[in-house]
Amino acid sequence: MSTAVKIHQIAKTPAETAIAEEFDRIGTKLPGGRAVAGARRASMATFRERGLPHRRIEEWKYTDLRVALKEALPLAVSDNASVSAKQLDEALGAFARLDAHRVVLVNGHHRADLSKIGALAGIDVRPLAATIKAMPDDAAVRMIKSTAPDGEAVGALNAALATDGVIISADKGAKSDKPIVIVHATAGKEPRHAVVRHTIGALDEADLTVIELYLGLPGSIAGHMNTATEIGLGRAATVRHVVVTLGANVHVSSAAPTLGADARYAAFHFTADSALVRNQSFPIFSGEGGKLDFSGVMLGTGKGHCDTTLVIDHAVPACESRELFKAVLADRARAVFQGKVIVRPDAQKTDGKQMAQALMLSEDAEFDSKPELEIYADDVVCGHGTTCAEIDPAMMFYLRARGIPKPEARALLIESFIGEALDKIEDEAVREILADLSREWLHKLA
Repeated sequence: MSTAVKIHQIAKTPAETAIAEEFDRIGTKLPGGRAVAGARRASMATFRERGLPHRRIEEWKYTDLRVALKEALPLAVSDNASVSAKQLDEALGAFARLDAHRVVLVNGHHRADLSKIGALAGIDVRPLAATIKAMPDDAAVRMIKSTAPDGEAVGALNAALATDGVIISADKGAKSDKPIVIVHATAGKEPRHAVVRHTIGALDEADLTVIELYLGLPGSIAGHMNTATEIGLGRAATVRHVVVTLGANVHVSSAAPTLGADARYAAFHFTADSALVRNQSFPIFSGEGGKLDFSGVMLGTGKGHCDTTLVIDHAVPACESRELFKAVLADRARAVFQGKVIVRPDAQKTDGKQMAQALMLSEDAEFDSKPELEIYADDVVCGHGTTCAEIDPAMMFYLRARGIPKPEARALLIESFIGEALDKIEDEAVREILADLSREWLHKLA
């Protein structure tokens, strides 16, 4: 007697079906030769199998992308948007005055006419799409292959659909004289799906500051964004990586930093005025003596949702990781912090600490924090903490008693709260710009 076994499969949503059908239609138009096309098909096969992440996947329990993504927007296969330097500067605001090298992508495509890259000794900056066309097959496939954990559907989708991106390569000992800013601008009245991939490579003792800006041009309508950044740090290399996301609709960002011996990676994420943002990062220490400092600020209003998820892999001994995230939430906004630190059996002398704190400006706001420690070594120092609170009435009374109006007093207290995280930004000009953006956000609440 045989027993039939029924395998339950989750029905595909209209968005998942539309994404797969879109790939079937336009896959041949994406950059890269036959080998890259094959890698893209393999990545899309992973996405077809997995589908959009949902709450039954532990890492996505707070951000159900399958529910949130009601429709699939058409992929921005090409860009013919008319964008002037003046329009771009207007969207950049204070960042337009930042002394920096600038490479611009509009709707996921490199725009040489808007980019400003000066002489960089020992540092090469190139667009992804044009570069992989001239690469040998194996190198081109490595550029497009997902660096996210195996089976991670968002990373697979990015690898399948990426239209362009930026490749930054720093030779041994090379140092950037000023930040390299990658601008992702949304243009046009029709929302689209933009998918980009970046690679940042810093060889031994190189020193880079890279800033990613995600914003919309005046009058544009935000669509969907899926971006992935692979970062490799050689021995004693330093990479400072600032990611700023403003006014996003549905935005998923993935990063995969690998730290060599004595390397230092300092990351900062600033997110404000966005509907749904998921920033996920998977740092791994591959050499002893590495140091990771990851911090950020999440500012939420309305029904905004911001999710920061980190999986930090201490795979070798004597490395240090620090995480500090601050959230300020008004109305029905929601912030999520998931910080998982893995200490492998051989990773003795690991030093890891993480802290997530939220300031609630509304009874309807929500903060979900899930710090995790997965430790398989015994000679380690690891800890985590989370706090969630309202504005201290005693401090408010103190400021009011000294003649400071209530809106200004509240703004001062909030600035003080997020200031600890902003102080982590090493570039003073960038730190001041983000502090000013925070103040502007606070004034809009008043």
